[in-house]
Amino acid sequence: MTATRFEFRSVSRLYGGQAALTDVSFVVSAGEPTTLLGPSGCGKTTALRLLAGLEAPTAGEVLLDGKVVSTADRVLLPPHRRGVAMVFQDLALWPNLSVLGNVLLGLAGASLSRDAARARAREALALCGIEGLAARAPGSLSGGQQQRVALARAVAVQPGFLLLDEPFSGLDLLSKERLLEEIDTLSRQRQITVLLVTHDPLDVAALCRRAIVLEGGRVVEAGPLQELLKAPRSGLLRLFQSRLVGLTPPSGPLGACADKKREDE
Repeated sequence: MTATRFEFRSVSRLYGGQAALTDVSFVVSAGEPTTLLGPSGCGKTTALRLLAGLEAPTAGEVLLDGKVVSTADRVLLPPHRRGVAMVFQDLALWPNLSVLGNVLLGLAGASLSRDAARARAREALALCGIEGLAARAPGSLSGGQQQRVALARAVAVQPGFLLLDEPFSGLDLLSKERLLEEIDTLSRQRQITVLLVTHDPLDVAALCRRAIVLEGGRVVEAGPLQELLKAPRSGLLRLFQSRLVGLTPPSGPLGACADKKREDE
């Protein structure tokens, strides 16, 4: 299925009586690459897992195109039918499978013939520039190559939404810049909407146009990044604003914001 809109309605998630998310509501629409921001432990990864259908909320509803797909303690639509793919922070690659085998595993729920799945997997590897690594084991690859394997596995399912949970941690600057460019290109070519969790303002500048800021498991501000950065209410966005001002404007959505800030000064 091709998803066009996810919505949280008053979503809460508890773990052992501790709240990871409390009464959270927001919308993520196709064509609006969005970042989830906030300090460590504020519920960002939990929100991604709830969107993906890997967990159910304790209260509230998750909707896809207006239809409830998760409700209190129940996942009504499984992950492989949501039109989403997720790249985990630890990548979650299977060490005993080849690169090609890892991508094929991601296609297990796609109802493809064996030949069609292999063709889809090899296409995804080629898109991520690692077709020559198909027979290698993940443990023999560099960090950047492993990131590309995880990305290829996600892209292979042809998702409408790509959920990225701090996917660039541990990469050197050059590898990170290349991967950012590849994700931006892939998202445009394949019409995939990125939902990014990161702590780095430059990741946000490269990929995202909207932001949802969480603190203590609650949404404290949300909207278009350019508008939020004009008068940020959260300490995190004020820090992002200070980091972005004075830098060469990126080619992405924040370039105009950086230009406007200089004019105001």
